[in-house]
Amino acid sequence: MQRTLLCLVAGLWLGCGRSGAGTANNGATTGTSGSGGDSMSQGNGTTSTGTGSNGNSASSTGGGGGGGGAQPTGAPLVYVGGHEGIFVFRLDDADGALSAVQGPLDAEMNPTFLAVDPARQRLFAVNELSEVDGEMSGAVSAFRIHPQDGTLELINRISSKGRGPAHLSTDRSGRFVLVANYGGGTAAVLPVGQEGALGQAASEVSFGRRTRSHHAVTDPANRFAFVTNLGSNAIAQLTFDAETGRMEPNDPPALSFSAGTAPRHLEFHPNGRFAYVINESADSITTLSYDPSRGTLSALDTVSTLPDGVSGEENACAEIQVSPSGKFVYGSNRGHDSIAIFAVDPERGTLTPAGHAPTRGKTPRHFQIAKTGKLLLVANQDSGNIVAFHVDDTTGALEPTGRVTEVPEPTYVGIVTEPGR
Repeated sequence: MQRTLLCLVAGLWLGCGRSGAGTANNGATTGTSGSGGDSMSQGNGTTSTGTGSNGNSASSTGGGGGGGGAQPTGAPLVYVGGHEGIFVFRLDDADGALSAVQGPLDAEMNPTFLAVDPARQRLFAVNELSEVDGEMSGAVSAFRIHPQDGTLELINRISSKGRGPAHLSTDRSGRFVLVANYGGGTAAVLPVGQEGALGQAASEVSFGRRTRSHHAVTDPANRFAFVTNLGSNAIAQLTFDAETGRMEPNDPPALSFSAGTAPRHLEFHPNGRFAYVINESADSITTLSYDPSRGTLSALDTVSTLPDGVSGEENACAEIQVSPSGKFVYGSNRGHDSIAIFAVDPERGTLTPAGHAPTRGKTPRHFQIAKTGKLLLVANQDSGNIVAFHVDDTTGALEPTGRVTEVPEPTYVGIVTEPGR
């Protein structure tokens, strides 16, 4: 399949994905398990290669002795999405070593962002395309996660109801998938059937073609939804019906920011009283107060993601995450190629800079903190690697573990523990 570069806004190279005419087939997608000669072993500074089902490869390097072979069943899984497909790994959560299990899958469908349901039985992927099966829209794919080994099997694929979907998440129950369409300026809610298949959209909201919708998420109580819109410099505020999947504009319908801010991704604090939004063009993070009874956000404070004296001219922010403890907030800088670290004031929710960690690669598009709070994995898109860091739970500091896994153009990395772990 021929694919062309989709750059939805001229000059914003960091907001681009790949596009083309995709085919939404409903057959199962399978890959070879990383066993025997296909597994990735690490240790003593050596590099070995695991070959994916489409002939692409991922390799892993790491200094120091021991470890790095195929991880036992029960070890956390890591799912990586990107322009070259989906890759599945087993994780050594002691040092971040990854062992190949499956991939690449669905490379022709540009699966740039992934989400796993709360039961950890289904994985969903955006297909960041401008046209699928003749419809001027991207798509969302549903995969079954096989409990024995974490491998993926395609269930079905359905329209995202807008071009260039950039982000998706499940609601808190796992019954619905929310998708934000960057190119279409829309958000849609897709119901999830009992067997994991996605149904036709239960709800669609349009914010205007130039709004560049980038992130859609429900609040912790699953009563309200929020969509970040880069182009209109606003966060849309919506009511969410957890029974029907219907979204409607809230009152007020949006929280607006200054021109050029470009709010990109939103993350709630574990206490539910605060949220944080990373601003792509302003190189900053804004602390938000949250009123859970009304489903409304209000800005409290904004801090830069860059060190003092560093110009943001060549930088654009991407991902934001709150540590499981709620003590720290992290944000990625693409250009400065770092993770900005902030300490959280437990009473006010505001942020104090606590340092920066180089990501040991180029263009950190996405990162994720393990459920334990002790490990962080970064997907460096333009250097094609996943880099592991230890997290200091006292200071929030990040220290490289020495484990680096090569994956072509990763744009998402997710750590998934098995149910009950």
